[in-house]
Amino acid sequence: MNNWQAWAALAVFAAAYVLIITEWVHRVAAALGGAALMLAVRATDDQAAFFSTDSGIDWNVIFLLMGMMMIVGVLKRTGLFEYLAIWSVKRARAKPFRVMAMLVVITATASALLDNVTTVLLVAPVTLLVCKRLGLKPAPFLIAEVLASNIGGIATLVGDPPNIIIASRGGLNFNDFLVHLAPLAVLLTGVLLVMCRIMFRRFFVHDEDRAAEVMALNEREAVHDHRLLAQGLAVLTLVIAGFVLHPVVHYAPSVVALLGAGLLVAISKVEVKDVLAEVEWPTLAFFAGLFVMVGALIETGVIETVSQALADATGGNPLGAVMLLLVASGILSAVVDNIPYVATMAPITADLVHTVGEPYGHVLWWALALGADLGGNATAIGASANVVVLGIAERNRTPISFWTFTRYGAPVAAVTIAVSALYLWIRYFALR
Repeated sequence: MNNWQAWAALAVFAAAYVLIITEWVHRVAAALGGAALMLAVRATDDQAAFFSTDSGIDWNVIFLLMGMMMIVGVLKRTGLFEYLAIWSVKRARAKPFRVMAMLVVITATASALLDNVTTVLLVAPVTLLVCKRLGLKPAPFLIAEVLASNIGGIATLVGDPPNIIIASRGGLNFNDFLVHLAPLAVLLTGVLLVMCRIMFRRFFVHDEDRAAEVMALNEREAVHDHRLLAQGLAVLTLVIAGFVLHPVVHYAPSVVALLGAGLLVAISKVEVKDVLAEVEWPTLAFFAGLFVMVGALIETGVIETVSQALADATGGNPLGAVMLLLVASGILSAVVDNIPYVATMAPITADLVHTVGEPYGHVLWWALALGADLGGNATAIGASANVVVLGIAERNRTPISFWTFTRYGAPVAAVTIAVSALYLWIRYFALR
């Protein structure tokens, strides 16, 4: 950080972050304004911002979101989400906490097979309908689900985008994540359920009349377009298969989502303009601005300076390196999106792995994955799924503020990272 652009980029990012968390201006305006200033002070340029795979807009994330939003938009027209809402409420006997527990477990499980963004795009509409039927505030349920999506995403290689970067750099495969992190994901989901019971207890108000009305409904009557439903589910199944088979077919998730969206629009009779109207364009614009701002921090060396300082602070001690990497990644991923953070930190972690050596070197990759994935729960902009859910809530006139999310997300991030630290110590150091 020896040039003035680095300090300018840091100042712009800090100012934009303050505007986002205080909500003095809309978060989209803050992100796009910050991106524009980054370009104006030449902290980044058009080539880096729009075309660089290291410091530019992650178009894979943007187009993955767009494709899945289009598919979800078509499925909403079939009555599928109303069906799932009534079904889930009846299975939980209309008890609010039981409903939340069911949705949390479903979300965490699905996030291990899909990426967490796709999962919340599918589950959030169901949640909004459930809450409407039962007269509940949707914010606690949506927050619980997005926290569950980030926790469940640690279990597999495809569960969270940073995991794909880590697997590529560390030479890890799907089974490595399954063996080392899936048990922890199950444990942390249980921890989340306990915390949700405590944090959201005042929102679990049981309305006997509304519950009786829902219990009397026939969920099958909610589906009103069986032909479109069959087409939508067939395409969604193909898309999910494409996600899971990524190591075999080598199609990026964004390509799979766009192919699925294009196929569904082509075979259905839904107007293209109606499908595009379902896309959360402000959310995509916010992501673009955020990627440009973080990219400018990468281009000017700010993130590399911070990451290198972490590497130097470890002193070559295996346990110290693992714990520092876990905690520092958790803190930094709460401030910047975890995808560019992991992309920057991966080569530094690779050097640490070489320095520490076996049998402890590989544990550093798990520390990086856990810190980045779980730290993303701490704030509203820490992970892609968080931003998506806030966009959905705002569009449905139930906005969730930055501080409302952080009030619940930060304690969950802190507790789950602490449990992860204990897990890493017991499994790889104490029992070795």
